[in-house]
Amino acid sequence: MLRIDDPTLTWPLLTIDEAALDHNIGTVAAAFAGAGVEHAPHVKTHMSREIWARQVAAGAWGATVATPAQLRTALGWGLPGAGRRAFLANELVDPRDIAWLRTALADGGADRTADEVWVYVDSDRGVDLLAAGFAGAAPEVTARLGVLVELGVPGGRTGVRTVSDAVVLAVRVHDAVLRLTGVAGYEGPVAGGTSDEELAAVGRWCDDLRAVGAQIGGLVDGPTVLSAGGSAFADVVTNRLTGPLRDATGADVPTRVVLRSGAYVTHDHGHYLRADPWTRLGAAALRPAITVWGSVLSAPEPGLVICGLGRRDVSFDIDLPTPLVARTPDAAGRLGAADPLAGARVTALNDQHAYLAVDPAAGRALEPGDVVGFGISHPCTTLDKYRTGFVTRGDEVAERITLDF
Repeated sequence: MLRIDDPTLTWPLLTIDEAALDHNIGTVAAAFAGAGVEHAPHVKTHMSREIWARQVAAGAWGATVATPAQLRTALGWGLPGAGRRAFLANELVDPRDIAWLRTALADGGADRTADEVWVYVDSDRGVDLLAAGFAGAAPEVTARLGVLVELGVPGGRTGVRTVSDAVVLAVRVHDAVLRLTGVAGYEGPVAGGTSDEELAAVGRWCDDLRAVGAQIGGLVDGPTVLSAGGSAFADVVTNRLTGPLRDATGADVPTRVVLRSGAYVTHDHGHYLRADPWTRLGAAALRPAITVWGSVLSAPEPGLVICGLGRRDVSFDIDLPTPLVARTPDAAGRLGAADPLAGARVTALNDQHAYLAVDPAAGRALEPGDVVGFGISHPCTTLDKYRTGFVTRGDEVAERITLDF
């Protein structure tokens, strides 16, 4: 079996611990199922057919994507069932992409790419573009296109800014003879941390999302979808979006809550470890699955070590990587035992170099040729730096995966 120190491989190397990967997928699937919500994992985190297949097997409804290119890729993976359903968490504004989507949703027997695709709208122009692109389409085609009004936050990114604007736009979707599916958004811009005040702010945003759902339920054919992200605030959005919803007359509005958490799949040693909504939700703690391995290139002065791993190899948009363990290879390159790195920290990154501040008295000394395993913060901007990853059991490679970025 292939090992991570096989002569055909070299550093830096991206590995994903299989036990942690499966634990995370199973834990979140069970937590959402127990809460009565559906899951459309955001596969932009990994863009891997092999990882997506594990999420499908755990009960995912469909794949969430961020761009039309990702939509084409995810549907092109050819997985049945959930693999033929996708949620584009953005407005579709290019007529070429709309024409492609119409073809993907068209009847073609086994050749049809997609069974159902949902998209956002947050503008009159977005509605007009979709309506024009699907004008004259067969009813079975338009029935496979779901349109959700996106609710944003003032100062945030996309999405209408108020409940009333969202309701007005939902009416336009309905009047354009598009299939209104519900209301959605991303709660991330509401809060940057998990203080009581910040969690309360996310809760208020969820209440606004529910207010839109309550007012548009009569325009939706079937249950009204309420959808949020859920990676950092899964506990808040799950608790606030579920439960009975009633319109102004007091009548029940049937709902489906669909969350789009994606980064959970590998978790991390930084941002999502600190956020940790899963234990607040009552689930088991998730496990960081990613290790990026880099070799020590130089120890040029006391207290400083340079590793061959940099901005092209690991994420740095939220936190710098975390040195975890060091290993010394033998003469053939086979890795020795892993020693924890006490007191070491990354202080800076260049394109291909990491600066490690080390305290020689605090733990293991590092020498050129040693191999350091790093944890990361924010998996989305680590995985996109690779085209191949290795799912591992210890040092053995259980599966070589393709990352289709």
